[in-house]
Formats: sequence, structure tokens, C-alpha cells
Amino acid sequence: IMPSLVGSEMCIRDSFFSYKIQVYRKRKISNIKTTNNKQGGKEMKRKLVSVLLSVSLVAAMVMGCSNGDGDKKSSSTKTESTSNKKGGHKFGYTCMDGTNPFFVTLEDEIRKKVEANGDELVSVDPANDVSLQVQQVEDLISQGIDAMFLNPAEAEGILPALDALKGANIPIVNFDTEVADMSYVTSYVGSDNYNAGKVCGEDLVKKCPKGGDIIVLDSPTMNSIVDRTKGFTDAIKGKGFNIVAQQDAKGNLETSMGIAEDLLQAHGDVVAIFGGNDPTALGALAAANAAGIKDCKIYGVDGSPDVKSELAKGDSLMEGTGAQSPVGIADKSVEVMYKILDGKKVKDKYPVETFLITADNVNDYGTDGWQ
Repeated sequence: IMPSLVGSEMCIRDSFFSYKIQVYRKRKISNIKTTNNKQGGKEMKRKLVSVLLSVSLVAAMVMGCSNGDGDKKSSSTKTESTSNKKGGHKFGYTCMDGTNPFFVTLEDEIRKKVEANGDELVSVDPANDVSLQVQQVEDLISQGIDAMFLNPAEAEGILPALDALKGANIPIVNFDTEVADMSYVTSYVGSDNYNAGKVCGEDLVKKCPKGGDIIVLDSPTMNSIVDRTKGFTDAIKGKGFNIVAQQDAKGNLETSMGIAEDLLQAHGDVVAIFGGNDPTALGALAAANAAGIKDCKIYGVDGSPDVKSELAKGDSLMEGTGAQSPVGIADKSVEVMYKILDGKKVKDKYPVETFLITADNVNDYGTDGWQ
């Protein structure tokens, strides 16, 4: 019996104690010396039956304890615990790049809100590796999370993780970057990314009315950057601009810097560079400065403290950023998530406003933090 007993530590300890008592009784029975075989035989049978019944009862108790733990991963048990408990929720969190200042601020804000409510946030960072992100999400599911805050490293590549979450009956709040198949997510919270790129393009048209050659550093696997790039290119369309190079910088500062260094050697006379996010723009800025470029307008999207500090200098090649608010996205994501857990109806999408920050208005937003 003992090798098959599994369950909580308390159940095992109690069961083993009961088992030892029964073995002790059994040994006593085997050592009883009787003078009346008939009477002794009856007594022996009675006690043996008692032992067997007791051991069976112990096994049943242990199996009951074991089943209680095993059912935690079932969708029915998860739904019950999610709807009944106050505090004690366990949330999963993943974003494409946990080192990006935008996501650092966003995760900090979500954590602050969740923990203030007595709940737990378990965060993972795939470092822009969608295969790793899928594995990490599957691990979070095995840890018994109740719900998931998710920003995909790749819109298409994340689908296996979405399948796993759906199979485990775990609600998903998708934030900042849309997944390829939105039917998997319960709700989406994110910036108006198209507008964030559009305001940068409109500003460039205003400041370079004659047009000129430009470089675009995008990231085709990130829907948010795809939308920003489309907004930017739509705004400059038909205005005399020529995109001489468009490459995938993966939303990363170092990657962007390396690409921009190479491109600027061949296209040193570009009038502007558009980066799909602020780290990309900062990488391009570093490359342009190293190349001694003096007249080039660089745009990014985020409204990060680093870019706002550049804008505040007044003499930087950084021209503007399509600003968004990671704090606003985080707060709305948490608000929507708790509505979902409370069984309330939520919208499919919650857009968060984006706007342009330049040297002209940067002091209105400050440089020491996010708006």
C-alpha cells in the first residue's frame, strides 16, 4: 500500500502513523497464544478484519488528499477558485523584452496594483525569443496561474501559448501589441499605435516641406511597430519623401545602432530616420552622432525619459517621439482584468491615447519619468 500513497505531506504523515498502528496490532495478533483453538481462531479473524478495514480507510483518506491537489490544474477547479477567492489570485505576466524601459515601467505598475490587492504577479522575460516565451507561458500554466497579462514577442509565433492558455481556461489581457488571432484574448489594452507613427510623419512633413531621402527602422514581427510604421508612411505619402532603406531593428537599441551605422555609410545625406520605438531611435541617434551627421531628424515612439531628455537639450538630432503611457496601459489592463475575474462584461479593445512630444512641449511632460 505505502509506495502508492501520494498526496499532501500531512496526509502521508497521518496515513503512515495509522499504518504503523495497524502493523503493530497485526504483530500482536500473530503473537497471541491461545489454549482454545476455536475461540482463538475467531478472535484472530475478527482482528484481522479490523486491520484490513482500517488500512483501507487510510488509503481512501490519502487518495482523497491526493485528488484535492491533482485537480488544481483542471479548468473547473481553476474557475471556482478564481471566482470565489478574494485576494490570493496568481497572475502571469510576459512581455517581448523585459529590459525595455517602457515594459519595465509597465510591469512595475501592474505589480504595484496587483500586490496592493493582495494578489501575486509572476513575471517572465523571453528577451524577444518567442519560442522561449511559449515555454515560459506553459510553465506559468503549470504553476497554477489564474489569469495572464500578455504582450507577444511575435504576433504569430505566440499562438501555441495562446492555445495552451485557452485549454487551461485562463483569461488573457493582451497589452500594447496585438496577437495575430485576437479570438484567443479576452480583451486588449494598448496605445493607438497608428496615430503614434502618424503624428511623427505629420511633424516631419511640416518641418521638411520639400521632402527628401529617409531611413525606416521597423520590426515586421511586432504588430505595434507595424502599425506605427504604417501611420508614419501614410502621413508622408505623396509629400516628396523617398525611403532609401527599411530594415528590421527588432525594437532593440544595440541592433538598431549596428544597422544604422551601416546604412548611414551609404546614405549619409538622409533628412530623417524613423524608429519603431524609442530604443530603436536612440540606437540610430548614437550611430548618427558617431558618423558626425549634423542635419538629420530622428523620430521614435514611446515618450521615454531618455528621449525626452534628448529633446530637452535643444541641439539634439532627436526631433520627436510619438508618446504613449505605460502607466496608463498598465492601470487599464489591471482594471479590465479584475472586471473579467468578477464576471463583468468587458470590451474587446481599450485604446490609450498617443500624442507627439518635441522640444517645444517636452517641459510639459518632464524628463525624469513616464507620462
